[in-house]
Amino acid sequence: MGESRSSGSGSVSVDIERISFGGKDHLVRTRYGSLSVAVYGDQEKPALITYPDVALNYMSCFQGLFLCPEAASLLLHNFCIYHINPQGHEWGAAPVQSDAPVPSVDDLADQVADVLDFFSLGSVMCLGVTAGSYVLTLFATKYQERVIGLMLVSPLCKAPSWSEWFYNKVLLNLLYYYGVRGVVKECLLQRYFSKEVRGNAQSPESDIMQACRTLLNERQGENVWRFLQSVNKRHDLTDKLRKLRCCTLIIVGENSQFHDDAIHMTTKLDQRYCALVEVPNCGSLVTEEQPHAMLMPMEYFLMGYGLHRPYQPSSSPRSPLSPCRISPELLSPESMGVKLKPIKTRIAVDF
Repeated sequence: MGESRSSGSGSVSVDIERISFGGKDHLVRTRYGSLSVAVYGDQEKPALITYPDVALNYMSCFQGLFLCPEAASLLLHNFCIYHINPQGHEWGAAPVQSDAPVPSVDDLADQVADVLDFFSLGSVMCLGVTAGSYVLTLFATKYQERVIGLMLVSPLCKAPSWSEWFYNKVLLNLLYYYGVRGVVKECLLQRYFSKEVRGNAQSPESDIMQACRTLLNERQGENVWRFLQSVNKRHDLTDKLRKLRCCTLIIVGENSQFHDDAIHMTTKLDQRYCALVEVPNCGSLVTEEQPHAMLMPMEYFLMGYGLHRPYQPSSSPRSPLSPCRISPELLSPESMGVKLKPIKTRIAVDF
């Protein structure tokens, strides 16, 4: 894939170079180190902040979603996208200096606030995946006035269980000595994808798996170690969730390792402002494994804010967001293979 630096203008293209590399990269200095932030679209529009999972950057975590023309249309039509990469996870990143302190999860949330200040942003919409969901949820609890909504994919909200903590400690030791290779890479792929995508002796692994495996080769083990170390020391957000008043859409793969966390989070949020979507036969990384399953829930969710996707006769016939090509009865949640609870977003929101 060649590199392109043309800035986004709200137009939609399925060209992988434009979707992946069409944004403008900024190096933002925060209180806890510098972050790479890629900006797509018109900066006069409301802001959507994204944050990826462990060992992923915005391209390897959200590319599948933004390669869906309807998703790109919905999001780029309504938002300017600010993709935050965890420190040292951007393309070509050098190892973070060994004497630099490992940030806490609260530090990571404060970094998000620093990014908003850098771009002079007020209230924003947030989209995060797993560890990224945790960081953005923590950010929302600390800076409630700066978050108008959360779209969380396979989110974390509790402190790690003993089994997860021990598993991550073993992974951290392997990362420290061997980097992102061998068993470490396989553990990360299990974290992201369902068994169907990972393949087995009878069926080869999918193209998505092969692509992700290649992308992980680019990660610096030291930098992944730092992010995972922060996430493994996270604290429980359960009590703070009850105080959140922004609308929250939770999307989780039914085969995700973090499915129970997502269900727990749903029960603790104010039910007036929360919706849950469970995607069958899918792992944690719904944005890559089954991105089309996210389209209709996201559109319904954003309708609560008065945001809509522009009409496009050329939309993909396989998309749930193409009423000109799909009969109305096929637009039900059941036909999409997702379990969708009613979304209640009757709150006044000022961008």
